[in-house]
Amino acid sequence: MRRGCLRVGARLKIFGLLEGVPVWFQIKPEIMQLGEMFSNAGFELSLVGGAVRDLLLSRPVHDYDFATSATVEQSEPILRAWGKDGFWDMGRPFGTLGAKKRTDNGSFLSAEVTTYRSDTYSPDSRKPRVDAAATLESDLSRRDFTINCMAIRLPEVTFVDPFGGAIDLGRKILRTPIDPYISFSDDPLRIMRAVRFMAQLGFYIESSTSLAISSMAPRLSIVSAERIRDEFVKILLSKHPRRGINAMVDLGIADVVLPEIPALKMEIDEHHMHKDVYGHTLSVLSNAINLETGPDGDVPGPDLVLRLSSLMHDIGKPRTRKFEGEGKVSFHHHDAVGAKMARKRLQALCFDKKTVDDVSSLVGLHLRFHGYVDEPWSDSAVRRYVVDAGHLYTRLNRLTRADVTTKNRRKILQFEEAMDKLENRAIELKKQEDLSAIRPELNGNEIMALLGLQPSEEVGRAYQHMLDYRMKNGLVGYLKAKKELLKWASENLNL
Repeated sequence: MRRGCLRVGARLKIFGLLEGVPVWFQIKPEIMQLGEMFSNAGFELSLVGGAVRDLLLSRPVHDYDFATSATVEQSEPILRAWGKDGFWDMGRPFGTLGAKKRTDNGSFLSAEVTTYRSDTYSPDSRKPRVDAAATLESDLSRRDFTINCMAIRLPEVTFVDPFGGAIDLGRKILRTPIDPYISFSDDPLRIMRAVRFMAQLGFYIESSTSLAISSMAPRLSIVSAERIRDEFVKILLSKHPRRGINAMVDLGIADVVLPEIPALKMEIDEHHMHKDVYGHTLSVLSNAINLETGPDGDVPGPDLVLRLSSLMHDIGKPRTRKFEGEGKVSFHHHDAVGAKMARKRLQALCFDKKTVDDVSSLVGLHLRFHGYVDEPWSDSAVRRYVVDAGHLYTRLNRLTRADVTTKNRRKILQFEEAMDKLENRAIELKKQEDLSAIRPELNGNEIMALLGLQPSEEVGRAYQHMLDYRMKNGLVGYLKAKKELLKWASENLNL
């Protein structure tokens, strides 16, 4: 048993590692039962990885991973006997089997058990050749960071920490158990995982590990876009996403996987003709997170679409920056350009179509409200804003509010007052009709019948005119709508 540990039954106490406070945690009876079953069969079993880390941090454990001296063939009958509520073996080629067991309180506990292994990597791939390892310690040495290299032997409940992971956990430090250059060369995805743990846990990367990340970041190019996306999403949905994005930029990771973000660090001339777009973007991200709601609100946090949109809303600025003279600079159409750029980048990262569509739409719409501050819109303009935003209306308003980062308190109050008025007007208009279901009072068939047309481009033009007329005038009734259609057709169509 390691120094600084005390076992009492199925409980483990680790002394003086986390801010000097002894840590107690309880091993679930179902986990103890699994350990006893492997032990009775003559095999070692240890709880490993993130489960041990999270127990020490008093965080909820969602995934229980184990390492064992047993082969897959030896583990299978034990797991099947323990987990009578489910069994899977998709990881069999890598020595991993899984099972599910119902607990006394009716919930399910899932466990995955892997034979002690060592991994050998080729330079052009992150997929390892898997070989058997002789001991638990050698198995732990192949893992990404020391905080994930701890284990608890079962059923004796002995704490195993060959690389000082508990001390690093207490100091909030991320460090690799082996030479970081070798570790990141073997599996470059560990670079993204380092930033993810920073963002999720509020940790710091140890200096030599940080230097290795900066040097090895280009090796992320051999990692699949889907795996990079998954880590990036976890960073963005974490407790400290701003910290994670900063680390990605500072360490050169974003240059490889999200180059539009470091590009926001545009050189600012001596006259400060525009604000620091990168710093502004991070502020918008923080503001948007503060505007997320609880589970029962309009935008329950963490909200991936809102956070992605906040991060990418100004990525069109570097491409559209133009010095106008007399101390002025413009970014005309950066919203439209940014929407196309956001779509392209998210597709390259293999995001699903709905997320791609929603984020690119929000980036394209994020400037729409600003004209309202200077001159309130007509009812038709408010209807158009709500209809164009569609199901993104609430998120668009939150993105728009988050985009205000000025330190001028008067301007902030003026903007917030204008947005409040717009939202109240939209509420009143929604009481009169369902704005999300607005259609022309004349449908396509009625338009064709009144104008004597077959399906054609002319019908589409007429339909769009009647939709615009509906937006501007509200409900006017069939006869008035028919009169407007015939008037427009006589002036615009050769009938």
